[in-house]
Amino acid sequence: MKILLRGWLSWEQINVLKVADKSMAFEQNCIASIGACLWIWIAINLLHLSTSVSATHLKSFNLTDGRSLVLERIHQHLRTLNKSAIKSIQSSDGDTIDCVPIRMQLAFDHPKLRNHQIQKAPFAWPKQGENAAKRGSFKSIQQLWHQHGHCPKGTIPVRRTKAEDIMRAGSIQLYGRKFQSPPKPNSVERPEPLDGEGHEHAIAYVSENQFYGAQASINVWQPSVEVPNEFSLSQMWLLAGSFNGDLNSIEAGWQVSPELYGDSNPRLFTYWTTDEYQSTGCYNLLCSGFIQLNNEVAIGASISPVSSYEGSQFDIQVLIWKDPRTGNWWMRLGDEFLVGYWPEEIFSHLTGAANMIEWGGEVVNTEPFGQHTSTQMGSGLFPAQGFAQASYFRNLGYVDATNQLVTQFDMYTLAECPNCYAIEHSYSDDWGNFFYYGGPGQNPNCH
Repeated sequence: MKILLRGWLSWEQINVLKVADKSMAFEQNCIASIGACLWIWIAINLLHLSTSVSATHLKSFNLTDGRSLVLERIHQHLRTLNKSAIKSIQSSDGDTIDCVPIRMQLAFDHPKLRNHQIQKAPFAWPKQGENAAKRGSFKSIQQLWHQHGHCPKGTIPVRRTKAEDIMRAGSIQLYGRKFQSPPKPNSVERPEPLDGEGHEHAIAYVSENQFYGAQASINVWQPSVEVPNEFSLSQMWLLAGSFNGDLNSIEAGWQVSPELYGDSNPRLFTYWTTDEYQSTGCYNLLCSGFIQLNNEVAIGASISPVSSYEGSQFDIQVLIWKDPRTGNWWMRLGDEFLVGYWPEEIFSHLTGAANMIEWGGEVVNTEPFGQHTSTQMGSGLFPAQGFAQASYFRNLGYVDATNQLVTQFDMYTLAECPNCYAIEHSYSDDWGNFFYYGGPGQNPNCH
């Protein structure tokens, strides 16, 4: 029963939110009594499913002084994250999008950015070569909140954090962060779950060079995630440093993460770290660091529509590159949205070049119920299924030391558990370097 319950929430989360008899020795009774576990499981997951947890609702719990202090700290953290907005937009997916003045965003709480002079535009864009792949006639991605309004110029759209978002993570320290490095291709073995949370990948990569940017068009689907503390994502990583605690990483793509967002929608996301996910960095705008300038893209918001089996295909086009003059790392979404940048000051190794780029999918496998997860990667189908069935990355490229976008290059692939999630790479004039990837997870050959 302990393993089953752990698949849904952490012990710390149970202790924070528990509303049962104070005299109950909860962990011991949970192991001994399925009834006690089931009661608290129902209570907490009803809380998870609620659309809102107001301050009044939180105060209604029968809490000890210690738990009240925890809840007060949650609200204090919410006041830090949710900056004053000049306008708020309610999205049909339950999100509230706050329009926050650019200079008031959380980024400038970073001690290295308090006197930062905002760079309004990059001094140089990557130069497209004659052999660049064609864009193709693919449908552009929108975000659900666009149906209900727009943020005015001079502001940025920020997804408002709610109390239950932090509660699902189990603590303030865990919220908005991940703690697993990307795969190191030259030393990969089948990953064993760490505390029940093993990460598995299917990626393409380039290394042993200096890279000043990367691009990809990433097919967007809505993969099924078996239990709430697992996720499925598709992204690119720009990496510098070693895999010994000092890794710098800039990441962008889409993900389905019920624990982080409270639903199963595919969402645009970013991530950064300077110490291999130990104490720096975060998802999206959930800590100080990334400086957003665009008033149309909400990082962390739902993407819509998404691709369908043998139907219309949608992808997001992501370009990240280092401004040769300032050293800031810029992000562009599609051809029209210059989203913002990661300032050079927040990095150590990425003050120079990246030494590896990875593109591909990642899932968390907690081995729920003692077997491999059925959480899907990509579309949930294997690469051999091809277009409109398997998920893809296309138009892969990297930026070299001359600020040239290179689209013809040799690359390698890696799938840690190919019977669960696989990858197949190819090249064409229309798509350039591309690959299909993904899989269903648990199946007769993956267990």
